[in-house]
Amino acid sequence: MAEQEQETPARPVREPSLVDAVIPLITLAGLIAASLALFGLDALDGPVQVALIICVLVAALIGMRNGHTWADVERAARSAFTSITSAVLILLAVGALIGVWNLSGTIPTLVYYGIQALSPTWYYAATALICGVVAMTIGSSWTTAGTIGVGLLGVATMLGVSPAITAGAVISGAYLGDKLSPLSETTVLTAQLAGVDVHQHIKRQAWTSIPAFTIAFVVLLVISLAKAPDVRNPVGEEVELNSLDGIYRITPLNLLPLVLLAFLSLRKVPATLALMASTLFAGFLGAFLQPGVVRDFVGGDDYHAVVGSIKGIWSAMANGFSINSGIGEIDQLLSRGGMDSMLLTLWLIIGAVTFGAILEEFGMISRLVDPLIRSARSTGRLFLTVFACCFGLNVVAGDQYIALVLPTKVFRLEFQRRGLHPANLSRLAADSGTVTSALVPWNSCGAFMSAVLGVPTLSYLPFAIFNYASPTLSVLYGVTGFRIEKS
Repeated sequence: MAEQEQETPARPVREPSLVDAVIPLITLAGLIAASLALFGLDALDGPVQVALIICVLVAALIGMRNGHTWADVERAARSAFTSITSAVLILLAVGALIGVWNLSGTIPTLVYYGIQALSPTWYYAATALICGVVAMTIGSSWTTAGTIGVGLLGVATMLGVSPAITAGAVISGAYLGDKLSPLSETTVLTAQLAGVDVHQHIKRQAWTSIPAFTIAFVVLLVISLAKAPDVRNPVGEEVELNSLDGIYRITPLNLLPLVLLAFLSLRKVPATLALMASTLFAGFLGAFLQPGVVRDFVGGDDYHAVVGSIKGIWSAMANGFSINSGIGEIDQLLSRGGMDSMLLTLWLIIGAVTFGAILEEFGMISRLVDPLIRSARSTGRLFLTVFACCFGLNVVAGDQYIALVLPTKVFRLEFQRRGLHPANLSRLAADSGTVTSALVPWNSCGAFMSAVLGVPTLSYLPFAIFNYASPTLSVLYGVTGFRIEKS
C-alpha cells in the first residue's frame, strides 16, 4: 500500500485588526505630508511615488504578519496592474497625441481661433460649458481634458487669464459630460454595479449633476467678470496671433484630427485606438500642411521630406514637440507632450492602485468600512458614510474604479435592506467616487489631469467647483430626503 503523502498544513490567516488597517493609512498621510513639506509642488515628481511604494511594503508586511504570503502580495499587485491597463494605454496615447497635435498645428489652430472667439469676460464659464458639451458627446472626461482642455489652456495662456481657474473649469465641464453620457464607461459601470438601467441612472444623475454644474457655471462666470478688466492686453494678443500665424499655416484643415476623434468616439471605438488614429492622421496632415515646422523640429542638413516627416512624427509621439520661436509664451505652450511625459504619472498610478489592491486583498478596507455601516442608522448618515468611503478610497487606493466598485458592492445589500431604490446608490457612488477622483493629486485621475493640463492638482482644486458641488448635493439629498426613491 503506497504511503500517503503528508501535506504541510497551511499557515492560518488572521483577520486584520483595526490597528492593522489604520497603520498603512497613517503611514501614507505622514509620508505624503512630509514629501509636500520638503519638496512642495515638486513632490509629484518622484517623492510621493516613493511614499506610495513604501506604503505598499508596509501594508504587505502587515498582511504577511497576519498569515498571508508574498505570493498573495504578488497576486494583489498583478490584479492592480491588470486594472490599470486601459488607463496606461490611454495615458500614453494622450501623450503622443499632444506632441503630434502641436507639431501638426491642431492645437495652435485651436488657440488661434479660440483667442479670436473667446473673451476673458466669460472665458472660464465658456470653458466649462464647451468641455461639458464635448464630454457628453464623446463620453470621456480624460479625452476631453487631453484634447479640447489642452487647447483651452493654450488660449488662456495667450489671453492672460489664470491657467489654474481654466483647468478647474475644464475639469468641471469634463466630469459633467462624463456623468451624463451613455458612452461613458464609468457611467455604464456604475449602473451595472447597482443593478440599474443606464438610462434610468443618467436620469437620476441629472438631479445632482445639472444643479451642481449650474452652481459651477455661475461662480466661474462671476470670477470671469470680476477678473476680466485686469487681464486683456490687446497689443500683446495681436503680437501673439501674428506669431502663431507666422509659424504655422493656420487653416480649418488642421482641425480635421479633432473631427476624426469625435467621430470615432461617437462610433464607440476604444479610446486608445481613437486617440492613436487621430494622432497618426494629424501627423500625416502636418507633413503636408506644416512642412516648415516639421523641418525645423527634425533639423539636420540632409533633411528629406518623407524620412524627415516620419522621424518628426515618431519623435513627437515618443518625446513630445519642442519649438524655439523666440516668444516665450508660444514656446512654453507648444513644447510639450510625448509618451515619456506620462511616465511620472504612470509611476504614481502604479504605486497608488497597488497600495489599494493590497488593502482590499488583505481585508483592511472592509475592516474599516464595516463599523461605519453598523453606525449609519439614518438615511442621511448612510449617504454620508458612502461618500466618506468613496472619497476615502480615492485618497487611499488612488484609483476611481476602486472608489466606485468597492462601495457599490459593499453598500448594495444595505440599500436593499433599507428599502432604498438602487438608483440612489448609483447616483451617490458616481457623485462621490468618480467626480472626486480628480481632486486627489496621487489618484490616477488627479495625476492624469495635472499631467495633461500642466497645472498642479492643488492649484486647480479650488476651481473644480462641480467636483465638490455634486457630491455635496448628493449627500444633502440623502439628509433631507429630497429625490430619494424607495424600492
